[in-house]
Amino acid sequence: MDKPVFDRRAQYEQIVSGLLEGEKVIAVYDAIGAGTGFIGITDRRVIVQDKSFVGKKTALVSLPYAKITSVAVVSNKSWTGGFFSTSSIAVTAGASVHEVEFRGHDKAHHAHNAILWHITR
Repeated sequence: MDKPVFDRRAQYEQIVSGLLEGEKVIAVYDAIGAGTGFIGITDRRVIVQDKSFVGKKTALVSLPYAKITSVAVVSNKSWTGGFFSTSSIAVTAGASVHEVEFRGHDKAHHAHNAILWHITR
C-alpha cells in the first residue's frame, strides 16, 4: 500500500489515533469553508470532522463504505472545464450529505476516486 498523504500532521495523527485494528490511512486532507475541518480516507471508511454542532462542538463522523451511497463532484458554476475543475465533493451516507471543499482540485480528485473505488467494489 502506498504511503498516506496528508496536509496537516495533527489531523493525520488524530485519524491514526482512532483507527481500528488493521485499518490503514489513505489520505487526510484539510478542508476549507464552513462545517468541515478535514476528511480522512482509510481502507475501511471515510472520517469527516464536522464542526457544525451547537456550542462550538465538533465530531468525527465515521462513514463506512458499505453505508455510502454516492460520492459527487460539486460545482457552483457551469461545467465548462474538465470533470475535476472543482475542488469540492459531496459524500452521501443515509440521509446525510457531507460536503467537503479542498485546497485544490487535485486533492478533490484523489478523494473522490479513492471513495468511489471503495464503494464500487
